[in-house]
Amino acid sequence: MSSSLERQQASFMSSMSAASSKLAGTKRALAPPSPSPSVGSVASAVAAGNGTPRKAADRVDTPAHNIVYSQPAATGTGLNIITQVTYAIAWLRGKDEPRTYLEILGHLSGLHWSPSYQEEFVEAMRRTREIQWIPDPNLSEQTWQSGTYLHRPKVPGVRNKTQLLAYLQKKTDASCVGVKELKDGWPDCEKAINELEAEHKILVIRVKKEGSPRYVWLDDPSLFHEVDPELKIMWQKVEVPGTDTIVQRLKAASQKPASEDPRDKMTAAPKAEKKKRAQRRTGKATNTHMEHLLKDYSHMKR
Repeated sequence: MSSSLERQQASFMSSMSAASSKLAGTKRALAPPSPSPSVGSVASAVAAGNGTPRKAADRVDTPAHNIVYSQPAATGTGLNIITQVTYAIAWLRGKDEPRTYLEILGHLSGLHWSPSYQEEFVEAMRRTREIQWIPDPNLSEQTWQSGTYLHRPKVPGVRNKTQLLAYLQKKTDASCVGVKELKDGWPDCEKAINELEAEHKILVIRVKKEGSPRYVWLDDPSLFHEVDPELKIMWQKVEVPGTDTIVQRLKAASQKPASEDPRDKMTAAPKAEKKKRAQRRTGKATNTHMEHLLKDYSHMKR
C-alpha cells in the first residue's frame, strides 16, 4: 500500500518539475502599453474624418502646450460701470468743488475707454442719486460731455458747525439728525459735535459701549443753568426711602401711588359664590287622565 503511494508521489513530482522547466525556457514578450489618445488628437481626427477617430498609425498627437483653449467673452459691462460709479462717488465725497467727467475719468484711469463706454458711464452717473449733475450754463443744448458733477450728501449743505445749527433750526418738527447721515457729506463731524455739545447748543445721544455720537437734536444754551457743586453733594447725600415705605405713606395720606398695579386688586378681590340652581317645579296638570304621569316624585331621589 505504502509503495504504491510513494510511486504516485514520485511521478507527480517529476511531472511538476518538467512543467516548470518548460515555462522557464519560454518567456513571452509583452507588448508595450499603447499611449492614450490626447484630447487634441481625438478632436483633429474627428474633424478630419466623418466623426470617427483615425487609427493609431495615421494619428499625429498634438503637444499639450500647443493646445489653445477658448476663453469666454468679457461680459458684465453693466456691473463694471456700477463699480466705477461707486468709485466716482467715493472720490467726489471728499471734493468741495464740482468736477468734470474728464477729471473723474482721470482718477479712475478711464481715459482710454471707448467713447461709447464713456458715454454709458456718464449716463449712469447722472442717474445716480448720490451724484448731482450741474449743466453748463453757457450751452443751450447739453451733451453727455457737458456739465460738472458734485457729490450729493444725505444731509445737504452741512459741512461745519454753523451749517449744522442752521439746518437744525430750520426743522419744523422735533426729529433728530443721524450722525451716520451727517458723515456722508461731513466725514470728520465728531469733533464739531463734541464742541457744540460742550457749548449746550445741541443734545447728543451716544452709543453706550463706544461713546460715539449717534443722534443730534437742537438745544438752547439759555436754558442751561450751572448747579452749585455743594448742592450736588447735598442732593446725593439725601436718602430716598424704599418703595414699600413710599407706598404706605401715600396710602396713609389717601393718595394713590403710581407704582400700584391695578391687577393686584383684581386678584385680591374675593370670588363671587355661585348661585344654587333652583329645582324645577312641576307644572299644573290640565289633563286629568295624565295626573299619574305629572305627579311629583322628587322626594324619592337618593
